[in-house]
Amino acid sequence: MKRTTGDLAIFGGIPFFSRALHVGRPNLPSKQVFMLAAEEIWDAAYLTNNGPKVRQFEAELASTLSVKHCVVICNATCALEIAIRALDMQGEVIVPSFTFVATAHSLQWQGITPIFCDIDPNTHCMDPAKIERLITPRTTGIIPVHLWGTPCDTDAIQRVAQKHNLSVLYDAAHALACDKNGTMVGNFGDAEVFSFHATKVMTTFEGGCITTNNDGLAEKIRFMKNFGFAGKDNVTHLGINGKMSEISAAMGLASLKELNHFIECNRTNYQAYKRRISGIFGLSVYEHSEKDARNFHYVIVDVADSAGISRDAIVAVLEKENILARRYFYPGCHRMEPYRSYYPNAGMLLPVTERLSERLFCLPNGTATSTADVARICELLAFIMENRKEIIMQPEFLIA
Repeated sequence: MKRTTGDLAIFGGIPFFSRALHVGRPNLPSKQVFMLAAEEIWDAAYLTNNGPKVRQFEAELASTLSVKHCVVICNATCALEIAIRALDMQGEVIVPSFTFVATAHSLQWQGITPIFCDIDPNTHCMDPAKIERLITPRTTGIIPVHLWGTPCDTDAIQRVAQKHNLSVLYDAAHALACDKNGTMVGNFGDAEVFSFHATKVMTTFEGGCITTNNDGLAEKIRFMKNFGFAGKDNVTHLGINGKMSEISAAMGLASLKELNHFIECNRTNYQAYKRRISGIFGLSVYEHSEKDARNFHYVIVDVADSAGISRDAIVAVLEKENILARRYFYPGCHRMEPYRSYYPNAGMLLPVTERLSERLFCLPNGTATSTADVARICELLAFIMENRKEIIMQPEFLIA
């Protein structure tokens, strides 16, 4: 353990961890199960184009999420773009700024203007009370984000959407295996998009999916992800190549078998973090519901305004100790390009987003993080907070 601030790696000491602890290190399934499926793919020489593994993965996902249709896609950003086009979103679409930039880029890439909405200070999801004031004659849709796996206020959002005849597409990248009052995420709005990127609770290497209970929309999405083909030599829709490969689907099937195990590891770590950090001055852990289904993948820490040390200083100290914490979501989409140039004063309408983007950070979790790792991380956090006054007076932070 560190005895003095001089022992901290940022000031020349030995890092607390000899190996890097990443936020979002992949939860890997059984190598044996995956390799068996890989051999089947090899022997069949069926690598892509809606093969048997893809069809099986879609069926098992639909069953897991209790949704009528699940269409797997090569990645979640492409899934967002396809779903946006399938819903005929145009003009302006309301999105949170407090999200990964792909949510906004999937609109801007298609010539649609993202209009940034502020978030609820407790859930960190889009604040339904702020949506209506952003609606203009050009508004065609809303894309809320189930942040950290906490479902949005779907009822309130749906009321606004119905009143103004707007499409609703949920970005559910964080929310696999989460529910709201017994209804699985995947069943809300017109459609929802999940991510199976390597950093998510389960992975297909790269990948995503679109879920919907609308038969016509599902059919349209299937056409659009395959260049618009409705049959051999028969193109009926504008489309792109959004297909998932067989090897990615095989990884998804192997991961899906262990999803409950991944979630239980996350839950155990989350509870340990929450218990230990509750006793550390100036820090608090984002509360995941223990009553509803959650995947507990994101351990989010809030640094109080009264903490006496900035979030960025804490993260800088942690990084040098090989704890690669992340500033989620910093600095907010509205402060990234091209949006920063388009809307230089957007922050005036996003006070909660601005505040939280300066206070929150994410800690390592998942199967690669042990409970012993969690205990040591929390021990270091306690040391940082106990010695915060001395730390921030060091030249490294005075210069910054």
